[in-house]
Formats: sequence, C-alpha cells, structure tokens
Amino acid sequence: MSAEEDDLAASWGAALEQEEQAETKAPDAARVLNQAEIDSLLGFGGGEQKQDEQSGIERIVSAGLVSYERLPMLEIVFDRLVRIMSTSLRNFTSDNVEVGIDSIVSLRFGDYLNSVPLPAMLAVFKVEEWDNFGLLVIDSALIYSIVDVLLGGRRGTAAMRIEGRPYTTIERTLVERLITVVLKDLSDAFSPLTPVTFRFERLEVNPRFAAISRLSNACILSKLRVDMEDRGGRIELLLPYATLEPVRELLLQQFMGEKFGRDSIWETHLAEELRHTEMALDVVLDEQTMPLSTIVNLRPGDRITLGCAPGSPVRLRCGDVPMFEAELGRRENRLAVRIGRELRRAQSMA
Repeated sequence: MSAEEDDLAASWGAALEQEEQAETKAPDAARVLNQAEIDSLLGFGGGEQKQDEQSGIERIVSAGLVSYERLPMLEIVFDRLVRIMSTSLRNFTSDNVEVGIDSIVSLRFGDYLNSVPLPAMLAVFKVEEWDNFGLLVIDSALIYSIVDVLLGGRRGTAAMRIEGRPYTTIERTLVERLITVVLKDLSDAFSPLTPVTFRFERLEVNPRFAAISRLSNACILSKLRVDMEDRGGRIELLLPYATLEPVRELLLQQFMGEKFGRDSIWETHLAEELRHTEMALDVVLDEQTMPLSTIVNLRPGDRITLGCAPGSPVRLRCGDVPMFEAELGRRENRLAVRIGRELRRAQSMA
C-alpha cells in the first residue's frame, strides 16, 4: 500500500504545480490593452488611410450598416444617362466629350455631405412628379474646365484655377447652364420607365445649405466622369431612396416592361372566358315570412298571394348577391323586367 500512496501523493503534487503555473500566467492573459492596440483593433491606428483600406471592427460595422436594396433598373437608367450626356455635352461645349460611370454606391446622406470634395457647386433640384429633391455636385476641376471651354480657352493648356475665392457670377451662370443640360438628360433617361421632370431649384457652395434629407437616410450616389481631352472633372448625382420610392416597383425590374410574374396572355384568355360564362339571374317578386306550421300544411293547389303589382320595383339576384333593381311588367304573354339601377355599386358608394 505504501507504493500506491506514493503514486497518489506524486499525482497530487503534479496537479498543484500545474495550478501554480496557471496562476502565475493569469496576469499576462488578463493584460489591459493600451490605446495603440485599441486603435489598431478599431481600424483607426494607421494615420491617414484610404477608405478601401479599413480594418478591424470598422470594416465589419461599415459592411453591416450600409446594405440597401438593389435597384437593377436604376443602373440601366444611369447607363442611358451616360450615352445621352455624351451627345448633349458635345453639342453644349462644341468639343470632344466622353462621359463614363465611375461607381454607383449606397450610403447615408450625412456621410456623403461630410465627404463632398470642396470647393464645389451643389445644385439642388426638385422632382416634380415625385414631390421630392435630389442633389447634383460639380467639382472644381469640371467647373474651371467648362468655363475655359465655353469662353474659348485653348486646347492643350490646363484650366487656370484660382483657389481661395468665391465663384464669380459668370462661373455660376455657366455652371447653371451645364446643370440644366444634365437635368434634361436625366429626364430623358427616365422617360422609357416613367415620365418625370427634374427642375433646378438653387445653387449652393456650402454642403450644410444643401441638406435635402435627414442625415441618416439612405441614398444612391452615382459618380460620373467627364473627359474633354486634357480637361474634365466629375459630376456626382445623389438621389435619396425616399425620392425614388414612388417608382420603386419599376426600378426593381430586371428588364424593361417586366410584370413581376404576371402573364398577360393568360390574363387576357381568362377575361375572355369569363365574359362568355353563363350565369342565372333570379327575379325576386316578393319575400314573405310565414310560420313553420303554415309551410308544413301547404298542399298542391294552395295559393300564395304575392304583394307585387305591375310596375312595382323588384330585385334581380345572382345566387344570394343582389345585382339590380328593376320594374315588373309584361311583354306579349310573358312577364318582363326593366333594369333601373345597379344595387352593388349603389351599396359600395353608400
């Protein structure tokens, strides 16, 4: 038994040593993170980082929060807008203009206002049929390029930029003309889907004065690139989801004219067959309430007097549903009725 006791004591000793080692390592495991490690975990510790180089929890939060409904038909509308703008801006500037789409993204309105590259001009426009607003942003590079082109600047020379001063009246007027052209093209791009009018409201240079929606509301942002050989810039078109809500069902289509599962051929066939369906109409001359004993005692040859005189109103029913009110009369040797009014329509209006 002494050998077994020695083995038991040795196992107990080994267990105590393991517990002591765990206790000595516990403070290192429960070490408090310093500020640099917290910043690295949250994705803020790299100084100036690009938006596509986010890391840590910041990327997880951003991916989870900015997730909105895709609108396939809106992408087709923007593709159509690019083609129309390429032609209209060539006529507007009398120069070789190429327009392309850089990106179409969903984001919050407040996040976009905080990221608007200044200086820029922000055009607020109203959508008449949808009774809401949108935003068109022209960056400074395109502003100076348009001014240079319209006022006869030479090709091959970069547009002169004078920073640190407000835009002049001439510059604002020329940019307003450009905005009018773009909004007209946007209306034409939506025309195959729905007729809509985009009306220019005002021009702002401070994003705070261009607030057309709540900061937390979701928006669609389309970034367009305008190239005029060695000049050009960007146009950013912002449409809140609330603005697009009246045509949301149309924008959810995968292709133009989609009926969301409806089969027009089957609907037409069903409607034609229903029109040729035979139905029985009952003319109710009179309704009486009798005791059960009287009904039980009825025999062949008994008479039931109806309280219906010629010309009095009667009802036409299909099953238990009253359909029309008519007048009772006689045509040749048969009883006839003349329909006076529709009962179901009169009941629904009441």
